[in-house]
Amino acid sequence: MSLQWTIIATFLYAEIAFVLLLSLPIASPSRWQKFFRSKFLAYISGQASIYFLVLIGVLVLCLLDAIREMQKYSNIEPAEHTHLDAEMQGNMRLFRAQRNFYISGFALFLLIVIRRMVQMISELATLLAQSEANFRQAQSASVAARSLLAQQGAGDEVAKKEIEELKTKVSQLEKDLVREKKDKEAVKSQAESLNKEYDRLAEEHSKLQKKLTVAGGDKKDE
Repeated sequence: MSLQWTIIATFLYAEIAFVLLLSLPIASPSRWQKFFRSKFLAYISGQASIYFLVLIGVLVLCLLDAIREMQKYSNIEPAEHTHLDAEMQGNMRLFRAQRNFYISGFALFLLIVIRRMVQMISELATLLAQSEANFRQAQSASVAARSLLAQQGAGDEVAKKEIEELKTKVSQLEKDLVREKKDKEAVKSQAESLNKEYDRLAEEHSKLQKKLTVAGGDKKDE
């Protein structure tokens, strides 16, 4: 294997190992996001798009070269007097071209997969952080609502007690009003009876005074 394809094969093996690391439950998405946002990777991510496009271009060129080699050696028709060594060399070159095709193709495919997986893990970590923040806000809101309900319940109990006290006072005032009315009616009836008695006594006094006046006149005549 030439140096070029050895490097591409090593890159492919590294991609396979990295995909396995991302797929296995070794770390949570938040930890992966911290790793992706480390100082070293942050320094590299400034030019990550350029590196990605360069790798894509190199792998595409290698893939096209492998396709060209496959077409070149697959279109050779064996002649009648072709030597066995030449035929074996042609088959070996065709096999190498096919191997290079698969190596470059899988490396290109895994490069796109890794980029997409990194993006999805970062988005998942962001969503988890947002959901955790929303959950904490919901918990604080529920605690505040419970405290408000408890305060409202205590306020309702105090209001109920005040209402009961007011009802008791109102009923007592009504009883006092009824008693006052009864006392007033009793006093009124007593006053009426006293008036009647006064009128009767006044009438008797006037009668007695008349009798005395008549009796006095009779004595003078005698």
